[in-house]
Amino acid sequence: LPYAGEIIVVDGHSCDRTREIAEGLAVKVILDHKKGKGEALRHSTKHVSGDIIVFIDADGSHDPEDIPKLVEPILRNEADHVSGSRLIGGSSELHGGFDECFRLMGSSFITACINWKFKVRLSESQNGFRAIRADVIRQLDLKENITTIEQEMIIKTLKKGFRMGEVPSHEHKRMAGYSKISLKKVWFRYVCTLVKYLFLS
Repeated sequence: LPYAGEIIVVDGHSCDRTREIAEGLAVKVILDHKKGKGEALRHSTKHVSGDIIVFIDADGSHDPEDIPKLVEPILRNEADHVSGSRLIGGSSELHGGFDECFRLMGSSFITACINWKFKVRLSESQNGFRAIRADVIRQLDLKENITTIEQEMIIKTLKKGFRMGEVPSHEHKRMAGYSKISLKKVWFRYVCTLVKYLFLS
């Protein structure tokens, strides 16, 4: 990646040669405990040496060419945490079937609650493609082990008085793999996470 001074791959003990290939490219690889994406993100922050962290999914759905757009508001001191928005930039993944429609409706509901609570105007809150100041994320005391960490990050950013930004980012159809998220299993967790961090903690 031409925009990265440091690349860290978090590997959940995969069996597709991820670790071997990454290490062959002189990329730092750290192993997590296979608890989920949230744990991988939390674990990675302990190993970052730079001032700004960019999180990008490894399935090819996020475009590295968008990294400068994500980082620019932070470099210009206009934001501390910037999320890419598929609702503005478009998505080749988030449409088509019932699950995709349900995901979009759920994401819109969560985002509406965040906007109402903090009087902000975000278009979405669930995209994992984002940039954040390293010193800021270390103050958020993140807890979530699964993809609910994305809404936790935004809620805690705003609760602590940091500035949230958003830029358009197109989500491409994933190049490999498939989503392991079962909506039937996680929807209640998403609601509980929203209530917990938005109103109770």
